[in-house]
Amino acid sequence: MESRKVQKVGYSTTTVSLPSEWIKRNNIKPGDLVFIAPEIDGTLRIIPSDLARREEAEEYIINADACDEKRLLERLIVGSYILGRDVIRITSTNRIRSELVEEVRGTVRRLIGLGILEETPKNILIQCSIDPTKFQMDMLIRRLSLIASTIYSEAMQALLEKDTTLAKDAIDREDEADMIYFLATRLLVLAQRKRDLALKIGFTKLILIPCTCLILQFLELIADYSEDIAKRAIELEKYKAAINTATLEKIYHLGELTQTIFQKAVDCVFTRDLKIANSLLEMHDVLESAFEQEMRELPEIPYLRTIVSNLSKIADKGALIAKLAINTTLMKSDKEIGKILKIRKHERTIPLQG
Repeated sequence: MESRKVQKVGYSTTTVSLPSEWIKRNNIKPGDLVFIAPEIDGTLRIIPSDLARREEAEEYIINADACDEKRLLERLIVGSYILGRDVIRITSTNRIRSELVEEVRGTVRRLIGLGILEETPKNILIQCSIDPTKFQMDMLIRRLSLIASTIYSEAMQALLEKDTTLAKDAIDREDEADMIYFLATRLLVLAQRKRDLALKIGFTKLILIPCTCLILQFLELIADYSEDIAKRAIELEKYKAAINTATLEKIYHLGELTQTIFQKAVDCVFTRDLKIANSLLEMHDVLESAFEQEMRELPEIPYLRTIVSNLSKIADKGALIAKLAINTTLMKSDKEIGKILKIRKHERTIPLQG
């Protein structure tokens, strides 16, 4: 790290020189423009004009001819979207195969703000027109939590009542959970690259971004596990005559405790209630034993153990969110922590040497 003296030029202008090696490496000449971006922590980021223009207008190209494996093109588009790429072009030397065109259209429908601007036999141009400053991360977390909780509730109700229609409704909602998750993850990636954006979407400390990413990931997994429960509930239709109602009621009761853990854990992320977060972790320890006992006592009917296993995974993710709620609270300022924990700082007294 180099140091530079701040110098005053004239009555009101203050200047600082730029390192010569950085000037040479970026090919900057007298009269060229550079862009200055203030960071949340008080530092300044200096961006050469060429790099700034490249960030704004860069086009990413995907070779459709090389996408010869199942869902590879879909995953490349989703990955580019998450990485914050605004312009994606899919090309082919001859003609983009019809199944790949359908894959592109289906993927675009599942990503908020993404649209097809141009489509020819050899090219498909996709652009993201979303304004990231219009979203608050807290709102996206709450939205994803609500969707995951709804999928879970419908799946468990479908299991108890043997209602395949309700189970299908739960399965259909999972795409909405993916949409919110992909959008939120895109914003997190952009916030790490563009620090001014981090403040606009609700991050006063950049250290909170990795924790938020984990919370989103756990909520998306809860939605996935809940969707799987709904699918198993449909499969159980053929065995409904052999399933005891008391067995389903016991699983449903364990499911209610599971839902309490992950719902209240998400609440703790916002309320910063350390005692409730801690009680959820204690509750999870007790619930783990209940899951183990239930697995031993379940009748030999297909899919029942898979459902209980999914409940256990959901409870685990809820417990992890509770831990993150504690950790993110501890990352707040000393003043905020002091209000919650009543922490007092003691000055260390050094005895005088006589």
